[in-house]
Amino acid sequence: MRTPLIAGNWKMNTTLAEASALVKEMREGLDRIEGTDKVLCLPFISLATVAGLLRGTSIKLGAQNMHFEEKGAYTGEVSPLMLIDLCQFVILGHSERRQYFGETDQIVNRKVQAALKAGLIPILCLGERLEEREAGETEEVVTWQVQGALDGIKSVGGLVIAYEPIWAIGTGRAATPLESNATIKLLRLTVAELYGEEVAQRMRILYGGSVTASNIAGFMQQPEIDGALVGGASLKAQEFVEIVKQSAAIKKGK
Repeated sequence: MRTPLIAGNWKMNTTLAEASALVKEMREGLDRIEGTDKVLCLPFISLATVAGLLRGTSIKLGAQNMHFEEKGAYTGEVSPLMLIDLCQFVILGHSERRQYFGETDQIVNRKVQAALKAGLIPILCLGERLEEREAGETEEVVTWQVQGALDGIKSVGGLVIAYEPIWAIGTGRAATPLESNATIKLLRLTVAELYGEEVAQRMRILYGGSVTASNIAGFMQQPEIDGALVGGASLKAQEFVEIVKQSAAIKKGK
């Protein structure tokens, strides 16, 4: 059995004071939920403060990005070595990084390698655009993305994949649970081809894209979906706690 994982991606939201208040509001509720890993992926400025607020709880922290070099003349960047004392996870390859900042599969590949070397757990994001979906290219696109992101990497450790169809991110239009399960099954088969069946069956693969407390149950009832990468709903304390609570109950029931 793969332990479910629910990660909240706060994106570029919350001041330091707002982040602290939001964590305090959801901390007790999240900490009480067992059987599911809970990760909050925050802006860099909040990681150190929130790490202190979460000390002694079961809630883990993640960053939303990082550079692939350990140090150097990269003004404004944050390296894996700067993160390892603050968090356990790091989101890599998010579609917004690809779209707005020109990240390619090759860049994502270097970041994944650097994260694994530093001992961070990457949450590797991938997914198709609307025009690719409508052209029937979903399978080709996501297969190519996972192969490119993992190219040359011999051991993936605890790496997590998040399947996020780009057309569903922040739009309120989620993919159906059955569609998502089928794509995630394909991703698991691709991982099996690269690393073997045992690694593929251990790897957690999440769904992301307009996840809410109202639709999470449908996704978590699918056998291949191990959790969710939650965007806007993770900025609402009670809703995020409810998403985690439902996920834990459904997976425990299986």
